[in-house]
Order: sequence, then C-alpha cells, then structure tokens
Amino acid sequence: MNRYSVINGKNPREIILLRSHKCLWGRCSFCDYIEDNGKEDEEMAEENRLIIEKVEGKYKRLEVINSASVFELPERTLCDIRKKCEEKGIRELFFEAHYMYRERLGQIRDFFPGIKVYFKCGIESFDSEFRNGFLNKNVRFTNPAEPGRYFETACIMVGINGQTREMVDKDMEYLLKYFNRGCINIFMENSTPVKRDQKIIEYFRDNYSHLEEMENIEILWENTDFGVG
Repeated sequence: MNRYSVINGKNPREIILLRSHKCLWGRCSFCDYIEDNGKEDEEMAEENRLIIEKVEGKYKRLEVINSASVFELPERTLCDIRKKCEEKGIRELFFEAHYMYRERLGQIRDFFPGIKVYFKCGIESFDSEFRNGFLNKNVRFTNPAEPGRYFETACIMVGINGQTREMVDKDMEYLLKYFNRGCINIFMENSTPVKRDQKIIEYFRDNYSHLEEMENIEILWENTDFGVG
C-alpha cells in the first residue's frame, strides 16, 4: 500500500494516508476502508511517523487522510504532523471528519495555530433516504446548505446500484451551489455487498465530466487517483 504521494496538478499538495483508531461510526454499508484501522496507539503512531517523515513541504500544502476522521488519529500522530508543518513551513492542511464532529472542528484548528485548516466530509449523496437508509451514513441535516456551513469540501459518491439520474443531478447541483470544493468519487466495488452501477457512471461521464475542468472540483475515476491506497 502506498501511503505518500504528491499531487502536482489541480490543487497541488502532498498527501499522506495514515492509520487510526476505528471510525466512531464505522457502519457505512459500502465501506471496507475501516480494515486499515488499529487499536494500539504506539504501533500506529510509529507507522504514521515514518510516513510523515516523507513530507517535504512541497507546495506548502498537506492533505492527511485516514480510515476514519482526523479525531481518531493518535495524539502523537497529530503532534508529529504539527511538528512537520513547523519544520517545512506548511501553510495549509486538509483533513477528513465525519459530520458528527461538525461542532468540534475548531479543536483541530486550534491544535494547528497559524495554519489554515480545511475539512472534507463524506456526504456521498444529498438524497437523505439513499444516504442514511441504504448507505447508512448517519449524516443528517435538514437542508442541503447546512453541511457547507461547517465543511469546505463535500465528498460525493457516484455509481452505486440504487442511485438514479435524478439523484446525480441534484447531487451535482447542491455540490456546486453550497460548497467551496468538491471531491467526486466513482464507486469501486470492494468486499461489501454494495454493487457498482455502470449505467449511472456512464450518465455521469456523459453529463458531468466537464466538472473536471473546474479548479475546485476533483473527480476520482479510480480510488487510487490521488496516488495513495
């Protein structure tokens, strides 16, 4: 598994994939990513330290992803990230967090003083029944504008059996309307029972692949397109 990469194109930055404690929610129907998590703080922190050491400070921007939220990373790992940012003059950090942490994001920002911190959130779909009923995300809000008040980037999933064209249309509409940035993930089948819908992917490709030309939108046609995983 590759855990360090450099993204040289749009939104250039270094990116690292770290290990963490299990996702506090951890019951999404489509996700087997949680198999990368662990239980032993010191073991994970030492593994993470070796990855963090690879960071060179290129572009002065760093994205940190893990098998849960930033809040599940070992404290020592957070300290190692902060130290590396200080050493390399990193000015911008990107983290992931589940929607349940929306009121606690300031704690992470306070932990990295002097650094602009941005947060991604896995919304997956703005269709509430599909998001919480089928995908079991436990991400609940009353209107599509609400998550954008907390998170700069929404992660949207496309190509899951059960999605409709109308869902995709609404997801793209709300993503562009309510978020500063978007990351669109084309679903890849994994060890879960959730299946891929190639017709929905083709519909998205035919109608929305032009979004890739926008500076604030990234499309992962393969789940390793960022060079990690």
